[in-house]
Amino acid sequence: MACSFQGLSPTFSGLRSYSSSSATTSLVSLSIFPVNGRKISNAEKIGQKTRNSRVIKVMVQQVVQGASATYAKEMERLSAKESLLLAFKDAGGFEALVTGKTTDMQRIDVNERITGLERLNPTPRPTTSPFLEGRWNFDWIGSGSPGLSAARLLFERFPPTLANLSKMDVLIKDGSAKITTILKLLNSIESKFILSTKLTVEGPLRMKEEYIEGILESPMVDEANIPEQLKGAFGQAVSTVQQLPAPIKDTVARGLKVPLNGTYQRLFMISYLDEEILIIRDAAGIPEVLTRLEAPPSPMESIPEYDS
Repeated sequence: MACSFQGLSPTFSGLRSYSSSSATTSLVSLSIFPVNGRKISNAEKIGQKTRNSRVIKVMVQQVVQGASATYAKEMERLSAKESLLLAFKDAGGFEALVTGKTTDMQRIDVNERITGLERLNPTPRPTTSPFLEGRWNFDWIGSGSPGLSAARLLFERFPPTLANLSKMDVLIKDGSAKITTILKLLNSIESKFILSTKLTVEGPLRMKEEYIEGILESPMVDEANIPEQLKGAFGQAVSTVQQLPAPIKDTVARGLKVPLNGTYQRLFMISYLDEEILIIRDAAGIPEVLTRLEAPPSPMESIPEYDS
């Protein structure tokens, strides 16, 4: 019996030796988390962590690059806006435009800056944007615009001291527009013409404008600025108006209305719109640039969507 135990002792010794040497290896090479019925090695875990860290790094880089690109584009847009407004000022503004004092170089410079800003349009569907509503001032009208042609025809026949187009703006609200033109005569008589139009959305960029009514309001007179040689004639005119029958005087006081009933209409495209600048182009591609004067007093709502 003793011999047999001694003979077995090497076997037990060998088992203990193998067990002690492999225990550490087992702890290093095996994990307690099974995947698909097997254990994951530490090497695989390290590789997975490395891959995850690379994915996270790529995602962070993409977010940072995307934010940087967005910021750069916004800075480019703001710079283009400032550049356009400076070009208006260098060209002499609206007064120089309507009186024909702008040069060809100034006009092409403004048109180049208009095109540069249009390609940075931040509003993909401007016809239904709440930014469209509000009061806008006309800062630039293309050389082929009928309104500009009429204004130039007027000022070519009358000197600026006799007639002057002092202001032109438009109020857009609830699918309609009111275009107000203020004409000053002799620097003392202010006459206002208001054109009412209906706006119809025909696409994300395109709208139709129908002219509904024109009103020539009764002129307002600043007697202090009337030239001395005309004060006598002005007094006679006032006396004549006072002697008119009441219905006629009321008509003169309310202004002269010209019903248009949609006889005239035009299509135009909004090529740029943000909270400060509006650029539109008519069917001939002639640009009009407007800057915001004031927003509507009530909260703005989108214009109803167009029917495609």
